[in-house]
Amino acid sequence: MTATLIWILVALVAVGVYLSWTAGRLDRLHVRMDAARAALDAQLLRRVSVAQELATSGVLDPAASIVLYEAAHAARQAEEEQREVAESELSQALRAVFEDAAQVEAVREAPGGDAAARELAEAVRRVPMARRFHNDAVGAARRLREHRKVRWFRLAGHAPFPLAFEMDDEPPAALVERIS
Repeated sequence: MTATLIWILVALVAVGVYLSWTAGRLDRLHVRMDAARAALDAQLLRRVSVAQELATSGVLDPAASIVLYEAAHAARQAEEEQREVAESELSQALRAVFEDAAQVEAVREAPGGDAAARELAEAVRRVPMARRFHNDAVGAARRLREHRKVRWFRLAGHAPFPLAFEMDDEPPAALVERIS
């Protein structure tokens, strides 16, 4: 009788340790996801800032400046629910403005334009990487949260279900190629 009780106690302790380890792992994934989201937000903000700075610098022609400034302003002011759409529209505006290599050369030849073009190229290159890291962290957390043991024992607590950040983040080819 006491041997059975000891084995039951050992099994319960083992299950408890395993569930505790799983909860800790899920918590670490949530922390990683939060850090990746902060890095993504920083890169998106950097891209918006550089785009607005370039749009107001007088280096671009007036039509391109307006298109770029309005898209950047909309991305900066977007509510969280509309952020993916606004950031995608900024990516489209960047591609529209810098679709032609001649436009990139005109920007680079203007005073201070070379530095601005390099900074913008660097900013648009980093956004897809930051988004990929964030979405990878979200995917890992989602896969763990879908396990029965996590749902049954409510190991995720009250943390919201992780959502990927889906947007058009393709950089303007002419800008990235010319600046590389």
